[in-house]
Amino acid sequence: MHVAIVSDIHGNRHAFEAVLDDARKAGANEVWCLGDLVGYGAEPDACVEIARDKIAICLAGNHDLAVTGELSMDDFSRGAAISAKWTQETMGQKNLAFLRELKPAGVEGDLGLYHASPRDPVWEYVLSELLADRCFDEAAQRVCFVGHSHVALAFTREIDGEHHARGALREPGQTANVREDAWLLNPGSVGQPRDGDPRAAWLLLDRDNGRAEWRRTAYDIAGAAAAIRAAGLPDSLAERLGYGQ
Repeated sequence: MHVAIVSDIHGNRHAFEAVLDDARKAGANEVWCLGDLVGYGAEPDACVEIARDKIAICLAGNHDLAVTGELSMDDFSRGAAISAKWTQETMGQKNLAFLRELKPAGVEGDLGLYHASPRDPVWEYVLSELLADRCFDEAAQRVCFVGHSHVALAFTREIDGEHHARGALREPGQTANVREDAWLLNPGSVGQPRDGDPRAAWLLLDRDNGRAEWRRTAYDIAGAAAAIRAAGLPDSLAERLGYGQ
């Protein structure tokens, strides 16, 4: 069974649709989303409707929780708060109800799924080997998938825990054998990558063979940026899409 794992869609319908089409061509049987369907981008309703129709497993991210009112926007950046408030005021009630049903953590078989981390499913950015070590200590599952940081990366540690975690950014086409050792894998962001590559990031997991492959998909960045500007959201949210930052 092949699973496409995505995260941080952020209201970017153009990127989401392109990734789902690419995933289908790559043989994905299911799609799992690690949260943040909304926020930053200008087409939140479309993204939630796609998720309702096509996503087998969907988590809540911090932006989703802010839009539903379960999380304060006080800790958000100015652009994030403006877009969250706009999304809250413009989204359809049926789609808001869908977001309210989501949780920031889940388990699928022997795999842990977290929006942010096993220690803090909502807020923790796992970007260092030190934090990865602490997450491995907390995780109930040997292999976990996380989003939130908008960066495609992976950390691994030997199962006996005698050695510290090792981690690195992951380029498209790179793979990991998750049949052995402990793993913490981040597919990167579909809707707003922050690792210098503007293409939508995702991960293809071969569950039968324990193989994870990082992928990138080109999409209509200009169209996504135009939608942000047309909605009257901060221009910086449109500009950054072209830089992958």
